Amino acid sequence: MSEQAVPRPRKVQAKLDQETESALYEVRKKIYPRSVQGLFHYWRVALVWVTQIVFYGLPWLTWGDRPAVLFDLGTRKFYIFGLVFWPQDFILLAILLVIAALSLFLFTAVGGRLWCGYACPQTVYTEIYLWVEKWIEGDRQKRMKLDQSPWGPRKLAIKGAKQAAWIGIGLWTGFTFVGYFTPIRELWHEVITLSTGPWETFWVLFYGFATYGNAGYLREQVCKYMCPYARFQGVMFDPDTLIVTYDNERGEPRGARNKKADRKALGVGDCVDCGICVQVCPTGIDIRKGLQYECIGCGLCIDGCNQVMDKMGYPRGLIRYSTENVMEHRYTETSILAHVFRPRVLIYTGILATVVAAMLATIWLRSPIKMNVLRDRVSIAREAEDGRIENLYRLQLINTREEPVRLVLRASGVEGVEVRTEVPQPIEVGAAGSRTVTTSLLVDPAVAKPGSYKVTFELFPENQPDQAISEKSTFLVK
Repeated sequence: MSEQAVPRPRKVQAKLDQETESALYEVRKKIYPRSVQGLFHYWRVALVWVTQIVFYGLPWLTWGDRPAVLFDLGTRKFYIFGLVFWPQDFILLAILLVIAALSLFLFTAVGGRLWCGYACPQTVYTEIYLWVEKWIEGDRQKRMKLDQSPWGPRKLAIKGAKQAAWIGIGLWTGFTFVGYFTPIRELWHEVITLSTGPWETFWVLFYGFATYGNAGYLREQVCKYMCPYARFQGVMFDPDTLIVTYDNERGEPRGARNKKADRKALGVGDCVDCGICVQVCPTGIDIRKGLQYECIGCGLCIDGCNQVMDKMGYPRGLIRYSTENVMEHRYTETSILAHVFRPRVLIYTGILATVVAAMLATIWLRSPIKMNVLRDRVSIAREAEDGRIENLYRLQLINTREEPVRLVLRASGVEGVEVRTEVPQPIEVGAAGSRTVTTSLLVDPAVAKPGSYKVTFELFPENQPDQAISEKSTFLVK
């Protein structure tokens, strides 16, 4: 009988099953990040302030008599400062998504998960909620002690104050989010008068609850298990990508020692095995074990380790931003930049710059007027009162400028074609508005044999034929 066929004792099998289940369903251990000061901490704080000033402040800015930034889904118009975008500008959204993807590829190839560590909303709001938690409950040791203590009036009051602050931040975040789709001053009046509509109410509560849950409780779980970027980031890394690294050759073997001890005599490296790099990590990993997908590249372990190195009198940089090639081949600092600007990065940069230039050119050159042409499907072709052949169309005329415009319409493609509109020309379209006009084309049957003809509608502002736009359609003769 083979070894694999030998049945295991029940106790051994039960233990193996229990270990397997624990590995598959590991209970989350709450992380208590330790506060740390340093360059990367200050960068994170700065970006929290910058991103949130932009997010919370933009809806309150005005541009003329309207919000400066408003995505008005009801009228299908997007206002961004002096620009008005319509559904016909969908190509710009596609280009914007391409730019976002290329930027992610470029920044990841150069510096790893910079987005995750500094600007991702999950990171930003987790940091804000941690600030509130530290302010109300105290530092790391006090928070751990409070959670382990039995419930009582003091603990209930502290936890209640924290929850109230968390909920308030979540609701204000949800309110601000909805303020990008409903004018925020109108929304504020509706909120204080308890007259918000069902959709506004739903999205304020939903987005507020999502912020509260993700930043207050899920925290690193979102980064480790829910965010797909953590899973496919590895394919965008290469040996020359700047990542948070531990200098294993310099730090090992690690071990505690007195500040005045001779590490060479003790046979130990620079790492004093204090564990601060683990304590300050928002995801609770040990960077000394090498690069892990849970690492968000925030650099807080660098700040913590540098503080310890300063106290010990050792050189900084035991944990630092570096690359696999630098650590393996011991490149000089000047050669790092040469490897950063490698062909892959230059290609990403060139493509990104081209796409950004194309988007800016599209916005700059886009016509302030637009036109959609739809044939009347009820009456395809008919004989008019004067004997001519008539085709009916419905034209949607769009004015993207925030001032009224008078438009002239003409057509070509068939000899002697005449344009007849239900309203006299020039046709007035309001500021940032649209107008549907029933239009007919008339052609003398003597110059048009039965069949289909290509016709072109041209539309231009009054006295400005050089700004004409055109749309093609067909003219049918029975």
